[in-house]
Amino acid sequence: MMGIGSDTKKKSIEKVGTAVATFDSSQAPSLPYLSSMKKVCWPYFDPEFDTLPERINGPTCSVCIDNESTEDSTVVKVDSVIKQGLLLEVVQVLTDLDLQICKSYISSDGGWFMDVFHVRDKHGNKIRDQNVLNYIQQGIGRSRGSPRAYSNRAFPYIPPNEHTAIEMTGADRPGLFSEISAALVDLHCNIKEAHAWSHNARLACVAYISDQSTDSPIDDPCRLASIEGHLTTVLRATTNPNCPLGVDSLAKDQQEVKTAEFLGREAAMTTVERRLHQLLLSLRDFERPSKFEDDMGRKRVVRIENCDQKGYSIVSIECEDRPRLMFDTVCTLTDMQYVVFHASVNSHGGYAFQEYFIRHMDGYTLSTESEKERVVKCLEAAIERRVCEGVRLELCAENRVGLLSDITRVLRENGLAVVRADVETHGHNSVNAFYVRDVSGNQVDLGYFIESVKREMGPINLHIKINEIRSSAASRSMTQSSRLSFGDMLRSRIERLSHGFHPIK
Repeated sequence: MMGIGSDTKKKSIEKVGTAVATFDSSQAPSLPYLSSMKKVCWPYFDPEFDTLPERINGPTCSVCIDNESTEDSTVVKVDSVIKQGLLLEVVQVLTDLDLQICKSYISSDGGWFMDVFHVRDKHGNKIRDQNVLNYIQQGIGRSRGSPRAYSNRAFPYIPPNEHTAIEMTGADRPGLFSEISAALVDLHCNIKEAHAWSHNARLACVAYISDQSTDSPIDDPCRLASIEGHLTTVLRATTNPNCPLGVDSLAKDQQEVKTAEFLGREAAMTTVERRLHQLLLSLRDFERPSKFEDDMGRKRVVRIENCDQKGYSIVSIECEDRPRLMFDTVCTLTDMQYVVFHASVNSHGGYAFQEYFIRHMDGYTLSTESEKERVVKCLEAAIERRVCEGVRLELCAENRVGLLSDITRVLRENGLAVVRADVETHGHNSVNAFYVRDVSGNQVDLGYFIESVKREMGPINLHIKINEIRSSAASRSMTQSSRLSFGDMLRSRIERLSHGFHPIK
């Protein structure tokens, strides 16, 4: 009986893929505690058992790309086991490829996620590039673990061990981005990449920096503390007296600087654009959302109503369509701990219509008016953050220490406020994209600015694009500015000059 039991036990061990590995102590260096040991045993688990559920139940994620059924778009179908944040991951992959989501149907039932996306490239055509199609297949279909730190195809990925990540949040004011750039140069830091968003007089910035002399990461705790302290002083300096009520009184813990050592795992594993959304949300930039209108006078509308029969809250969004719109709305709902169970997204005639059936992570719907109002304001703010009125400037020059500081100084001295910035390094070149507006609310004097850039910066590639997204309020402001009196023009020039002075250190 003992022999039969031993054979049965041995067979059961082989079935579960567990083996016994031996260690002969005579082959190891002489150690006191091994002198009396003959063999050491430990369990071994076959790596193929990690994929056992997939082999039994089928793949956990299936991606099908159809380029034949529709004439004007490529259809991407995704079937996957549902998990929190999965919709955002899929939308992130499509968004990082600069694809336009013109139509989408989302449904999740019985623990399974089923989604259909109709996408086009940035030129409005079907996707013909096989490399892009393969990336979609692999990017969505692969086993998704933790994303890379600040990974985003829209911005070149920089490995976190090569440079030091730094975050800055606070009340915005004209010239603040320039002051931050100058402060980093004074601290002997080189800015390799930086992305900044400004909304409702709040600023959020994510940057990668390195040591100016060695071009290596900064990991000295004392130096990191010095950088944080210096930049925090810059952020908490006297702010713009014209800021909306309550912005100047931001809590001190909302005007802060964090380096890689203190970012935490969640922040370090988040894409740049999502992190900027999170930072502005933490600054409560939704408290005074501006009411934009499109060229037809239609306002952006966000409505929420409850479907008691099905146990969902229905979020309806109508606004002017633009790239990355679905990412911004889904990102905000996910970060506010809401789960999207069903959704319908469509765009027609340059206008977008989105409908989400959501519940909170605890399974409850939005039951109070205050909760509904907060979600509405947060979604409005998420839609508005990318809508930059004014002028887009693209500057390309040979990279050098202090280049960003010099460019932003020229912008400040010309009375231009940076609303959004994307700074990247490609080899020996630095590519800078800025959305700017005149600090006095007038139309940007492009001729004067171009001459100033040439005079101050020397040879530099400069591309200027008038942003097509303008509100009716901005149009009225520009119409009024064309009828300025001599006194108005004089006050405008004085205001421009005042923003060009450097603080005495």
